[in-house]
Amino acid sequence: MEYKKIKPKRYIVWSTDKEIDLADPRQRKWYIEQVLTHGRAEDVAELDWDEIEKLLPELNLPERVVRLWEHYFNYAKQIKGDKQNGHF
Repeated sequence: MEYKKIKPKRYIVWSTDKEIDLADPRQRKWYIEQVLTHGRAEDVAELDWDEIEKLLPELNLPERVVRLWEHYFNYAKQIKGDKQNGHF
C-alpha cells in the first residue's frame, strides 16, 4: 500500500494544521489512533482494517474502543471459520 501526506479533518486532529506523512509508521500509527477515537464511520472505513488489527495491542486508545475492535475482529474470525467449515 502506498501512503501519502494528508491534511487531516479538523474534527479528527485539531492540535495541528500540518500535514501528516502516512509513509512514516509513527505518524500513521498516531493518525489511526486519532481516527479511531475521534473519527466518523466514513473516516474509519478509509483505514486499512488489517493494519488496525495488527496494531491494536500497541495503540493508545480508550478501553471501550479497544474492546469494540477486539470483539469485531474475534467475530470476523469466527464467521470466516464457520464459512470455511461449511456452517454458512
